[in-house]
Amino acid sequence: MSAGVAPPRVLTVAGSDSGGGAGIQADLKTMLALGTHGMSVVTAVTAQNSLGVQGAWPLPVEAVRAQYRSVVDDIGVQAVKTGMLASAELVEAVADLISGTRAPVVVDPVGVSKHGDALLASSALDSVRTKLLPVATVATPNLDEVAQLTGVRVESEKGFRRAAEALLEFGPRWVVIKGGHLAGDTSEAVDLLTDGSQEHWLRAPRYDNRHTHGTGCTLASAIAAHLAKGRPVPAAVTAAKEYVTGAIAAGFALGGGIGPVDHGWALTGADTG
Repeated sequence: MSAGVAPPRVLTVAGSDSGGGAGIQADLKTMLALGTHGMSVVTAVTAQNSLGVQGAWPLPVEAVRAQYRSVVDDIGVQAVKTGMLASAELVEAVADLISGTRAPVVVDPVGVSKHGDALLASSALDSVRTKLLPVATVATPNLDEVAQLTGVRVESEKGFRRAAEALLEFGPRWVVIKGGHLAGDTSEAVDLLTDGSQEHWLRAPRYDNRHTHGTGCTLASAIAAHLAKGRPVPAAVTAAKEYVTGAIAAGFALGGGIGPVDHGWALTGADTG
């Protein structure tokens, strides 16, 4: 039997979620569901379940660097996605590695978990601003992360542009301001994608489903997967939004807390209506 053609290759640089709903586990599931080959650089190990994060242990910088070089130098990548980086040292090491890699980069500036647990040291915020965001093709902060990084607090859609402008000043080519945490009208989930000159407002139904663990990781990984397949940024983000919307609609209960989105919804025919 002859060997098959390798699918597009996507690398996630992120933390491990032992509960399987977020982190590298969510990233790899998303990459598989979207027809790409997912690879991973583990930056931290967490003890995590549906109730929250019980512990987190960053890996040594040399372990992260070795994983990255091992994958990129032999297999190669067509897109990179970053998630939990935990410390300033890891942020700066990953930014340096990415800056020497010729592939689009999606930066999910993970600050806190779905349950409010800190996943990034406060001392690392400046490194995210000055080292990581400047090498991003697309940055995907939620509203809490926007506030952490820029001090801009978004209370309505009118604040999205100001938030995007503040993020773009740090150097990413594109920013997706995710409105999933926006208070008020709950009928729509609204995101703004912009590079400072063109705007794309992305709207989708907001489903009455509390099982949304892993949405941020999933969206960023879906964007990276579509970029690896050669799609331009607006098309990649639009397709990723459609994928994550279906995954949220099909989210299911696990354990006693917040369950995950369903990464395989489009493959299993899950009912999203």
